[in-house]
Amino acid sequence: MSKISQTLLYGLCYLLLSNIVYAQSNFSKKVLEQSQLDFVNLGFGMFIHYGMPTFMEQDWSDPNAPLELFKSPKLNAGQWAKAAKSANMTYGCLTTKHHSGFPIWNTKTTDYNVMNTPLHRDVVKEFTEAFRKNGLRVMLYYSILDIHQGIRPHTITKTHIQLIKDQLTELLTQYGEIDALVIDGWDAPWSRISYDDVPFDDIYYLVKSLQPKCLLMDLNSAKYPGDALFYTDIKSYEQGAGQFISKEHNKLPAMACLPLQQSWFWKTSFPTTPVKDVKELVEKFVIPYNDAYCNFMLNVAPNSDGLMDQNALEALKTIGALYKKTPNYKALPSYQAPIVDHNIARQLPSNSSWGEDMSIMDFANDDNFGSAWVSNPSTKGEIWYELDFERSKNFNSVVITEGKDNPSAYSLSYLKDGKWTPLAASPIIQGRIKIFRFEEVLGQKLRLSIRPEKERVVLNEVGVYQERR
Repeated sequence: MSKISQTLLYGLCYLLLSNIVYAQSNFSKKVLEQSQLDFVNLGFGMFIHYGMPTFMEQDWSDPNAPLELFKSPKLNAGQWAKAAKSANMTYGCLTTKHHSGFPIWNTKTTDYNVMNTPLHRDVVKEFTEAFRKNGLRVMLYYSILDIHQGIRPHTITKTHIQLIKDQLTELLTQYGEIDALVIDGWDAPWSRISYDDVPFDDIYYLVKSLQPKCLLMDLNSAKYPGDALFYTDIKSYEQGAGQFISKEHNKLPAMACLPLQQSWFWKTSFPTTPVKDVKELVEKFVIPYNDAYCNFMLNVAPNSDGLMDQNALEALKTIGALYKKTPNYKALPSYQAPIVDHNIARQLPSNSSWGEDMSIMDFANDDNFGSAWVSNPSTKGEIWYELDFERSKNFNSVVITEGKDNPSAYSLSYLKDGKWTPLAASPIIQGRIKIFRFEEVLGQKLRLSIRPEKERVVLNEVGVYQERR
């Protein structure tokens, strides 16, 4: 069979599979909430960064690194699993493809993969089998940013989006039950790939159609406030990037991650360089975070032979002596379902009553939670903010992110065919975020009539969505 024929056949099989799983999907809010609770109760697990960077002294490898570099003659995923068990961890999460774009599974989507290296072994398969054999759960990491394939800012095509879907379909149909998919390189300040460039809702619902219980975690905490779940099932904090959870205030299902060694991927200096203070890791992070609805993921990087270094193994045993008990929550605090759909309001024309100088109306829908529209305290009449959709749009939810310590009350209305109609919707309040969900309406504009509790209204972001329900 020719390569073109193989590609066409693969695409046809994917379309057929997608239709079947979408029709059979039993994804629901109840399933999601149970999966979130189960994840929090897992408590502590092993992140494993292993791939082409392992052989290059870099956390981001050359996107065109020679396949001949990938040699791990002693690769033993069973050793990784036993090391995780020794630390009383409950699961492992493996990097299937990092930002430079090198898949470490038997993929049909590109020849640039582990099966065409001297190793010639499906590492994802060996990882999933070894961890399950040792009674551990299985999660996978996947980067949207893929420099080898050109999936980067300003270059993304429909073909790129299909490749992402095809790769995720392989990972979620060939390796059994996957508890969570950790996504990276998407809607981050450094990746600059937005949720419109690669449509988040399409990817999210594809994942749920393939495995309804699989959580999708996007490492996007640098951008979104910690009061609600924006584009993720689990609020995720990468501590090495300065993202720290509030142990006192967090009420969301969460994950925090940190490497045991000096960086995420292995370096030749690791065997002779001390790892982090494990007593501090357990007592300052793992246990207190578990008490704040947060699962802790500790990265341990295998070396170029495919094994974990002795100093890492010893540290994990010590952790196991200190960390004995995973959480046992019966339920989590009340929180709203994740916001995962396209934001209709993003960077649309907006208008408002009198605002503060240099804090004008478009700051409230610029997709930047660090900027805000601020009303002028001298305003004597109604304070209002308005979005112009430019043409009629269907929508069924509005999410308002206020400035800290600047709460307000809101009445919503929409313009249809020249007539303003009030929206009968009350908000669910989560910290400084107010979430309005209601029956679908059609309108050309949305108007917020606002009553501030203090002298000013501060709107960091106003989002409008047509959610799939």
